[in-house]
Amino acid sequence: MFEKITDADERGQVGIGTLIVFIAMVLVAAIAAGVLINTAGLLQSQASSTGSDTQQEVANQISVIDAVGTTTSDVDIDDDTDTPDVDVVSDLSLTIKKSAGSEEIDLTSMTIQYTSDTTAKTLTYADGTANGETFSTTLETPESGQSDALINSDERVSVNIDLSQVESNGHGLETGSDATLTLVDQSGATSVYGVTVPNTFGDKNYVIV
Repeated sequence: MFEKITDADERGQVGIGTLIVFIAMVLVAAIAAGVLINTAGLLQSQASSTGSDTQQEVANQISVIDAVGTTTSDVDIDDDTDTPDVDVVSDLSLTIKKSAGSEEIDLTSMTIQYTSDTTAKTLTYADGTANGETFSTTLETPESGQSDALINSDERVSVNIDLSQVESNGHGLETGSDATLTLVDQSGATSVYGVTVPNTFGDKNYVIV
């Protein structure tokens, strides 16, 4: 049934062929193992980076403690003498802190998405006075803190927005109006705060919004 190889030369050729096939199989297996190891290392690195980013995005939160608006009365919005003047909030100040468990928050990298019935803008940090495209910050407490960062949970910083320049009417947010502010820090974590202007100010120079 099986042919018996008696020639020594033929035996040697068969052995060399088997050895070549064996070496080829070992090389293929080694290359495949190397590819798998490299792929596994890359996936592990990406998973670790993604996990860290996700953790920061969930853990890092900016808490708005309160919001105060500076009022301006009897503003002529459309320069029409037949239209009654209105009261507006011309400046807005948010007192913020970082939530417990949050890492340090860099306010210079923070953006604020401002949205009202008439205006939608993305505001960035300005080292100085706020304008129609930027917001500014002021350290409230303690004195050892920074105005452009939230390091500890006991620190309070005011975020100042000039609504008279942000709002499209050029004066501010009118009585009875509302707006939404979305604060996005350097990790991509978002905090949303709604502002509602009272229907009347009375004789107050400042109102809680």
